[in-house]
Amino acid sequence: MSNGIFRIRLLRSLTIISLAVIFVRLFFIQIIEHDAWVAKANEQHTLLETITAKRGEVYMMDGSEPVAVVLNQTVYQVIIDPATTDKEQIKEALSKHAKDFISADLDEVYEIKGLRYYIVARNVPYSNAVKIAEEGINNVWLKEGNRRVYPEGEMASSLLGFVNADGIGQYGVEGSLNKILSGNDGLLKTTADINKVALSIGKDNVKIPAEDGKDIVLSVDRNLEKGAEEIIAEHLNNSNATNAAMIIMNPKTSEVVAMSSLPNYNPGDYGHVKDASIYINQVTEVPYEPASICKNFVFSAAINEGKMTAESTYFNEPYVVVDGIKIWNAEQRAKINNHTLTMKEALYWSLNAGSIQALKFLGDDPDSINATGRERMYDYYYNKFRLGQATGIELIEAEGFIWDPHAEIYGLDAAYANMTFGQNLGITMIQTATAFSAVVNGGYYRTPSIVKGTLENGVITPLENRETISEQILSSETSATMRDMLINNRSWRYNPAGYDWGGKSGTAQVVINGAYDNEMENLIGSYAGFVGQQGEIPDYVIMVKMWGEGEAVGSGDAMDLFESLASFVVDYYKIKPKA
Repeated sequence: MSNGIFRIRLLRSLTIISLAVIFVRLFFIQIIEHDAWVAKANEQHTLLETITAKRGEVYMMDGSEPVAVVLNQTVYQVIIDPATTDKEQIKEALSKHAKDFISADLDEVYEIKGLRYYIVARNVPYSNAVKIAEEGINNVWLKEGNRRVYPEGEMASSLLGFVNADGIGQYGVEGSLNKILSGNDGLLKTTADINKVALSIGKDNVKIPAEDGKDIVLSVDRNLEKGAEEIIAEHLNNSNATNAAMIIMNPKTSEVVAMSSLPNYNPGDYGHVKDASIYINQVTEVPYEPASICKNFVFSAAINEGKMTAESTYFNEPYVVVDGIKIWNAEQRAKINNHTLTMKEALYWSLNAGSIQALKFLGDDPDSINATGRERMYDYYYNKFRLGQATGIELIEAEGFIWDPHAEIYGLDAAYANMTFGQNLGITMIQTATAFSAVVNGGYYRTPSIVKGTLENGVITPLENRETISEQILSSETSATMRDMLINNRSWRYNPAGYDWGGKSGTAQVVINGAYDNEMENLIGSYAGFVGQQGEIPDYVIMVKMWGEGEAVGSGDAMDLFESLASFVVDYYKIKPKA
């Protein structure tokens, strides 16, 4: 056989084999893999796009009317197709019209092979977006969205929180109520052209509408909040303190009308802070030792259990020895050292020996601390006053801790002795203020609240499925006795005619490297008090806390701040003296 005939036959055989392979492959594509290839083809011409839900806005009260303190502003994302959008043109347009909003390195974006869709600028205002559109650059899209705006600036920043670049609420109300505020995104699935532009044709089009987030109304009074923060700032400027926190609540309902942690920051520019701890709400998120304010709780417990009265007596010495540890009174005076005093006098002078005596009375043994006393004190502290556990307020909360009455630790009696005057435990300001409200409001513990509800068409609707507690934990007689002792407390210096002003101070040592600072160079000053008409259940409870790095900030600073805030509350709410 000649070489020419061989080559012809070989070529024919190869052609037949190639055609066979092609036919087999076509068979698989058209018959066996038909559905898979149709899906791939559809994918090339299908646009899947998230429809972003509008975030709910946040309101405070202005008298009886809600006023917005967190708003949405319409902004735009700039989106390009790196395969068809001219790199230099879009670079120049962004530099001219959206320099502060660029969110990507264009050189890096254009190095990614096969990339057809990328967001290169975010939060671009409408006026800037229009200028970019007018450039007429090929395959540049503007997608509408929302940006958070805080018209009150720094006011109540630790309470409000902020929304990050991903649209997720962080800290404060934005964080704790993010699910309610954010709503649910929708979905658009439709036929698209080669440039991913949605077309109106296609039987498989899907549009799931977005469910916008709900507007939230806080019980906080906007004017009270602003005025209170101005007062706090003034006191910080005139003291050694660098930080302060405050809560004002209605003890009859446990509704919060003001809450602050200073210094503040701008939630609309949250990234420009020196220390991220400024984001934290000191009222709800930080357990600490409020010191002698806690004497209210052990005194209330012993009186309520019928174990002592305001006129019960004990022999007051300069210090008490518990578990071999000397626990000193902060107040050392000849007229109270080594004298028999009443429990009313013990609270008047804020004597640690007096609060320890209340614990002894709880244990039915006036001479020693025992398991019975610890158990009863724990029952009041943890179960009734709910110290050391979340209160259920609609904010991010820390829990803290209270020693178990049977904890297997050395010096358990000493730990309980210290807890009577607010050390060796960890509780938050919101826990303390709520418990203090129960002491003075007739004995009722009520779950604190800072949210009135959601707002729709001018109607406020309470939040659904919120568990609350309203329980009388002290008798009205116990509460009245405590109010009387607090009104006549030595730490209170101002009680105008027709009003009842009272409270309890606390100066706490700070733990440094696992031990208390006995040099007293780091102290935290606190004050919890109330104000209202004489002889009536108080209208408002106010608690403040002041501290500074390396500074001894005592209860005197906190008392001064309380006095200023109490005067402001009386004037603002026009609380009239009893005739």
